[in-house]
Amino acid sequence: MSDIRSVALRGGVLVATFGIVYLLISLGVIGEYYQTVLATICINIILGVSLNLITGFTGQFSLGHAGFMALGAYTTALMVLKFPTVWGFLAGLLLGSLIAAAVGVLIGLPTLRLKGDYLAIATLGMAEIIRVLFLNFKFTNGAAGLFGMQRFVTWPWLFLFTAGSVILISNYLRSAPGRNAIAVREDEIAAASIGVNVVKAKTMAFVVGAFFGGIAGGLYASYFYFIAPNKFGFLMSVNILVIVVLGGLGSLTGTVIAAIALSIVQSALQTWPTIQMIIYALILVLVMIFRPQGLMGDRELSSLAFGRLLPWARSADPPKANPAPAVSEQLPEEVAP
Repeated sequence: MSDIRSVALRGGVLVATFGIVYLLISLGVIGEYYQTVLATICINIILGVSLNLITGFTGQFSLGHAGFMALGAYTTALMVLKFPTVWGFLAGLLLGSLIAAAVGVLIGLPTLRLKGDYLAIATLGMAEIIRVLFLNFKFTNGAAGLFGMQRFVTWPWLFLFTAGSVILISNYLRSAPGRNAIAVREDEIAAASIGVNVVKAKTMAFVVGAFFGGIAGGLYASYFYFIAPNKFGFLMSVNILVIVVLGGLGSLTGTVIAAIALSIVQSALQTWPTIQMIIYALILVLVMIFRPQGLMGDRELSSLAFGRLLPWARSADPPKANPAPAVSEQLPEEVAP
């Protein structure tokens, strides 16, 4: 019964969030600028939770997530330019995500045998290879990038893909492959000793994370009209990693909160472009000093927390009228011989 209430509560929160934002956009309360901030938040959430699956839950230090984002962005942009319809957009989004996942397999199998800094360098090299290829291909228009794509991404699409990505990754973590990935993070040797295929668990997490990274890239290309190879460089990978670390390695809730907070901070600091990166970096340094484990650590904002905030959401199962006595009370008193 509590599981049903938990699902209903979370579903109610999602529906209420979608409805309120949609109403405010329809009434003009949320203008074009704030809609851009909202789109940035949604894209950062997808990027953050997908990288957290790789880095936070599987323990693989990846610096190549911008490469998967670039694959999704360029594929979607090319499809939209060729077929400027919503079906062309959806086909490009799906195709770009599948290409990113396929590249994740090709790169993941040989590189995921590495660990720590070596894996980070290998994934960073992979992202740079993808960026340089897009920089030199003619069909991607080289350094000039692609522009003029029709915008199909609106708030309903943003909400659908963001909520869907978080829910699907959360369910993946509760599945057998997800549990195997968490076991690998805790101790690879112990996981292998109980029959976990370590390489397979790492590769699966890498592929799923790459797939959702491609979705984020496709949404970015469709919403912002313009993409270029320099937008998917090393700094983009670092920004995504900062969201994961700030929110907490192994916490989807923390990643969502960090993505929202950092997107708002970045947008607010655009007024002072000369000191934007200084203030932004200072905020991150202070957070890492006073909260090195991140905002949420490895915890999640569960339905129990909602129950504390919303008394009506707590379990309403009535107590039994005559609770069964303890075992010791059911035994008869010992009779003296």
